[in-house]
Order: sequence, then structure tokens, then C-alpha cells
Amino acid sequence: MSTAPHIVILGAGFAALTAVRALRKRAPRARITLVAPKARFVYLPSLIWIPPGLRQGADLVLPLERFFRDQGVEFVAARVTGLQDGGRTVLTDAVDETNRTLRNDALLIATGGRFIKKLRGIEHALTLCEGVASAEAIRDRVSAMQDGRIALGFGGNPNEPAAMRGGPMFELLFGLDTHLRRTGRRARIDLAFFSAATKPGSRLGDKAVSGLLAEMARRRIDTHLGHKPLGFSERGVDTEGGHIDADLILFMPGLTGPAWAAESGLPLSPGGFFRADAHCRVEGADRVFVAGDAGSFPGPDWLPKQAHMADLQARAAAQNLLLALEGKAPAATPKVELICIVDTLDKGILVYRDPKRSVLLPSCRLFHWAKRYFEGQYLRAYR
Repeated sequence: MSTAPHIVILGAGFAALTAVRALRKRAPRARITLVAPKARFVYLPSLIWIPPGLRQGADLVLPLERFFRDQGVEFVAARVTGLQDGGRTVLTDAVDETNRTLRNDALLIATGGRFIKKLRGIEHALTLCEGVASAEAIRDRVSAMQDGRIALGFGGNPNEPAAMRGGPMFELLFGLDTHLRRTGRRARIDLAFFSAATKPGSRLGDKAVSGLLAEMARRRIDTHLGHKPLGFSERGVDTEGGHIDADLILFMPGLTGPAWAAESGLPLSPGGFFRADAHCRVEGADRVFVAGDAGSFPGPDWLPKQAHMADLQARAAAQNLLLALEGKAPAATPKVELICIVDTLDKGILVYRDPKRSVLLPSCRLFHWAKRYFEGQYLRAYR
């Protein structure tokens, strides 16, 4: 294009901010507009450390005004309500009428997904990854407990089984066990883990599943596996296999696409995500790309929905978006890999998987400190 292209990015999470950096590096003259409800970034992987008190909410919420200024990004405070013209027009609920319809030369969708909250009595469960407020609510409830039982579990998307986020629940489970032992309450507070799967965490690989279940047994955590959850109440969790008594329920529902996806006119996967090809292009759309949890991507059935994968997809999407603006074919495909440190508050279990191998390294203190170090390094770009 002879004039500077206008690129619109939807979202302010991992994929969106990584895309900003990648685009600005490759296209210093491009006009970049980012749309999100607030100019802030929440470092979701460390929410697991709020309930045991290792982190405060303020540690994980970073204002983005300086980052946007440094990167030359125009920020629009709004929620997306839909798309028109095959993605060339973004519809928003912006207060400023001029920002309610945003035209673009290329679009990157990086809004993330949303939790499926259809189970009966879901209001009786707290969901860690909903944000800082939810993590703090878990902290306060756990802090007030002197005895009883905490039930933890996660679900999936029945139309897209891989659309789940189970890793943080394993970390929360083991972290709470460590925290309760440190505070002298573990003998009076039981922990129970429930899942519809007989092998929860199978996307991590068979070695990881065996290791996680062995860790639960070692810590004397009750398990209720292979029974679909039916609903929640003040008394606990109802499953197809019976009732689990619980005074506190912590549950991570399965994921689906953003609420406005149905109003986008773009092709969606069975699970409600934007259907992407191997180059992170939304199928059948011109100069529309997706990265992170909002997309459904080709690949192995264990393809993770995690921050690291979102970053990899964002870099590939940014490169291909710029090629598309030049009328060229896409060249980049994101590396497919899963890297996870299942933290236990004082130690960590390293899990790695790619198409050729699956690795599990046993619990040690080094991995816990590596996770903390990575957090600091990652956030330096936005502080």
C-alpha cells in the first residue's frame, strides 16, 4: 500500500500485546489501533499465587498507557459488539461516537475466549482465571476456613473438547495444599479434585497425567474422576457418579469464543471460535487473522490454550498480516509446543510437549523460581 496501512487489534492480552510489538518492529509507519475495555494487562499465569498470598492483585495488573505511547498505538476504550464487511469494519460500544465503527486495512482478533457458564448452580463456584477479583475472593474464602472441604475441578467444551484450561487448576490445587500445610490447617481441611475425564490433563501427555495423579496421592488429595459434573450447590458438587461434599467449590469451565463472534459474519468452529488455518488467517476472510484463545487452529488434539501458544500465534499472525497487506502469500506458521511449569508454591513440575516428544521433569525448587523469574522478565516490557 502506498499510504500507511491501518491495522486494528482487538484485545489487550498476551496475543494482542505481542502482536503490537511484532507489528511495530516490522512496520514502523503503520497506524495501529487497539480496542479493549481497559488499557491494562493482567498477567493471568500468576493468579495462582494470589490465594496463598504470594502475590497481590496489584502486582499482576499493569497499566498500558506508557506502552501504547511508546509503541505509537491509538487506544480505544470499548467492547467489540460485532464486525461488518468481512472484518473491514469493527463495531464497538465506545462512548465516543467516532469510535463506534472502526474501518481497517487488516484486522487481528486477539480478544481471548470466555468461560461456558451453563452448569446448574454455577454461581456457587469461583473461577480463578476470571481475573484478580475472583482470585482475591478465593484467597478470602480460604483464609476464613478453619475446617471443611475444598473441591476443585475443570470442564471442557462439549463441541470442542480441547478448549479447556486445566493447568492452573492443578497449580491451584497443589498450591493450596502447600499453603494449608504451612498454616497448620491441612489436617482439618480436605481437598478433593473432580473431573469428567478418567485421565485429567491428558493434553500434557501420559507421563504428566501419571505424575499429577501420583502427586495427588502423595498429598492425600481425594480424586473423583470419570464422572461428568451435573451442577453445584451450597452443599457441594453433583456428578453422574454421586455427590461431593464441599464448603468451597473452585471450578474452571470450558472455553468458547467471544460473545460477539456470532455477529461477526466470520466462520466459526463447532466450539464457537474463529476458524483459522495454519497461518492464523480466519478461513474465508481477507486480511483477518486470529491469535490466542479466540481461535480454533489446526494441529494436534493437545494444542494448548495458554499464554505461550498465544504469543507464538501472535508473532506468526503479525508477520502474515503484513505480507497480506503487500499482496503476498503467508509464510509463517506458529511453532506447536506446550511448555508448562505446574507450580506447587515452593516447587514446580516441568512439562514439555511438541509433535515429536513429551517430557516430564520431576518436582524441584528450581522450576518454581524459574517461573517467578520468567514472570519478572515478561512484565519488564510493560512496566
